[in-house]
Amino acid sequence: MKKNIIVLIRHGESKWNQLNQFTGWQDVDLSKNGKKEAYLAAQKIFQKKIFFEISYTSVLKRAIHTLWIILKYLNQSWIPIQNHWKLNERNYGALEGLNKENILKKYGDKQIQLWRRSFKSLPPKLTQEDLRYPGYDKKYFFLKKKQLPLSESLEMTLKRVQQCWKDFIFPELKKKKNILIVAHGNSLRALIKYLNNMTDVEILNFEIPTGKPIIYEFSNNFIPLKYSYL
Repeated sequence: MKKNIIVLIRHGESKWNQLNQFTGWQDVDLSKNGKKEAYLAAQKIFQKKIFFEISYTSVLKRAIHTLWIILKYLNQSWIPIQNHWKLNERNYGALEGLNKENILKKYGDKQIQLWRRSFKSLPPKLTQEDLRYPGYDKKYFFLKKKQLPLSESLEMTLKRVQQCWKDFIFPELKKKKNILIVAHGNSLRALIKYLNNMTDVEILNFEIPTGKPIIYEFSNNFIPLKYSYL
């Protein structure tokens, strides 16, 4: 009997990951090392002989390009790709583009950890006049103003990721399709919190490294059974 499988991957290292900058919704591409991480992830999936029938990613190119590299390596470039803004990284508001070390010196480790890892804490907000505001990006012109974040907590990120899961991904899982999802550290943290019913405290120290495939197995009733890194 066929197992129901979903593979989750956080995109490879981005150029801003490399520079230790908050990225969020800023559309930064992969670093040279990030492309290598994507190839290594593809090799691990290839060794497991997993064939995907549909894939999902965000509208940010570090995730999109990671997915392209993986599908090309697997010779599965022809499978459907669905891009959803609800799989975007968490919006870090006014922190986006700033160096993490400089912010650490200004606000202290405790505050930074709350902004980065807690469930409900909200980073400082952007203003709508700020050029980092997503309303200036044509990728989001179809969204209503209330849908465009000025900043997001992990709780807010979870709400949109959960909606994407229910509306698009889960219906395909119920068709017993193998699914590949390439997204971001916090959107995947949110999804795993939801699937595993993790507490707000458990998610605090839960991190997902770049480019490391996570394989999820589901029961015949589509209940998450277990997950592990490849």
